[in-house]
Amino acid sequence: MELRQLRYFLQAKELLNFTEAAKAVNISQSTLSQQIKQLEDELNVPLFNRIGKRITLTEAGMLFSEYAVQSINKAAEGLLLLQDLKNLNTGKITIGVIYSMRILFAKTLIRFAQQYPKIKIQVVFGTTKDLLEKLNAHQFDFILTFQEEAKEPHLNYQTLLKATMVLVTAKKSPLAQKSTISLQEVAGLPLALPFSGYSTIQFFEESFSQQNLSPNICMEINDIPTLFEIVKSGYWYTILSETSVNDPEVVGIPIDGENMRRTIMIISLKDAYEKKAVKKFYEMLTER
Repeated sequence: MELRQLRYFLQAKELLNFTEAAKAVNISQSTLSQQIKQLEDELNVPLFNRIGKRITLTEAGMLFSEYAVQSINKAAEGLLLLQDLKNLNTGKITIGVIYSMRILFAKTLIRFAQQYPKIKIQVVFGTTKDLLEKLNAHQFDFILTFQEEAKEPHLNYQTLLKATMVLVTAKKSPLAQKSTISLQEVAGLPLALPFSGYSTIQFFEESFSQQNLSPNICMEINDIPTLFEIVKSGYWYTILSETSVNDPEVVGIPIDGENMRRTIMIISLKDAYEKKAVKKFYEMLTER
C-alpha cells in the first residue's frame, strides 16, 4: 500500500469519476484505475462499485476512506516534523559528558537552550569508560571526554580543547601561592583522587609509573564536589583538569611537564545520522 494509491483513491471518492480524478492528479485514467485496482487487490475487497462508466463507493470503501485520510494527514504531519527538525524547531539530542567538562559544557548548554528552546536536551555525566560504552550502544548523539588520539575506526573524533592537569589545593594552603608544581612534589602529598573508573586517575597512575613515583593516595571518591570539600579542609589534595576547578575556596596549580596537558574530544559514531541540532551544538562548543 502506497501513499499515492491512497491519494488516487481519495480523489476518485471525491469526484466519483476515474477520468476526472486522473485529470486532477495529473496522470492518465488507465494509471489511476490500475493503481486503485492494485490497492483493492491488496486489501482483498472492492472499494468502488463499477457500473458502466459510473462508480460509487462500496461500504468497505466508505469505511476505508476514513483511515486513508488519517494516513495522508499523518504523512503530511511527518513531513512537517522533518522540516521542523531541519530548522531546529523540534527534536531531541542526548549528550554524554565527563565530569571535568561540566562547567564549560554548562555555558554552551545554556546558550543552545536559549537559542533553540524547542529542542529537548538530555545530558548524562559519567566516566570516559561508561560514556564510550553507552555511545557504542547508540545511547548518545555524541560524548565529550578525554581522548589523546583516535583509536576506534567506527568513531569520529574532533579535538575540542587541551586542558592542563592541576593540583587542587585549599586557597588557605601554603602551596596555593606556587605557580607550578612538579609531579615528584605531588607524589609526596596526601591525595584524594577521583575513583578508579575515571580516566584522570588512570592517566596519573601511568604518569607516576613512568617516573617511578609512588603517590600517597589516601582516598578515592567518585564525586567531584565531595573532593572539593575534602580539599578545602587543607589536609588533602586532588588532581583534576583545570576545566573542573570553579570553587572559590580552592586553586589549581599547573603540574610541570609537557605531557600534563590532556585532549578533550567530541566523539560520535561514524555510521549514525548527524542531526542538524547536533551540528549546531558542535559549533557552539567550538565558539568559546
